Amino acid sequence: MNNNNRKINDMEAIPSLVQSQRQIDRYNLDIDAQAILVASRLMAAGAQLGQASEIHFSRFGLSTGRYRVLADLEDYEGEELPSQLAEHLGVTRATVTGLIDILERDGLVSRRLSSKDGRQKSVILTEEGAKKLREMAPEHFAWLEATVGLLSIDERSVFLDLLGRVTQGVSALMDEPGSKPK
Repeated sequence: MNNNNRKINDMEAIPSLVQSQRQIDRYNLDIDAQAILVASRLMAAGAQLGQASEIHFSRFGLSTGRYRVLADLEDYEGEELPSQLAEHLGVTRATVTGLIDILERDGLVSRRLSSKDGRQKSVILTEEGAKKLREMAPEHFAWLEATVGLLSIDERSVFLDLLGRVTQGVSALMDEPGSKPK
């Protein structure tokens, strides 16, 4: 299947405004159909971006999660506790441990006693890990730029604001299951 057919099929899989309203009516709900449509399309776009991201990072022998660990370590001067990594990345300690294990096996990070707290082990970005980030930077950042390349600078500014507000709403829902964002 070529990319154009895939785009059409992806869009057909997402509910239209009419379909959203029909579902709402079926369940006799007092919900805004347009809000349902926007949320559905946002989830579909997120899933599609997630798939594209995994393909992109696989070219460098990484996953999205492993890249995020490396980038976070680089942002924090090459050393962090696993608990800090988990917090920054918004994942569990178990998830971070699995990512670190693979990165350590590949020589991109190492573990050692923390320079800040000698009772704990820190994760250290190795020279090989830093080299991997440097080598992939031109292609990676060009890929990120191309992801939003169809948007003007003004549109990107509006989009950033809108994403921030959507993220606030999602965060509120995660804090209190069953609640609506304010």
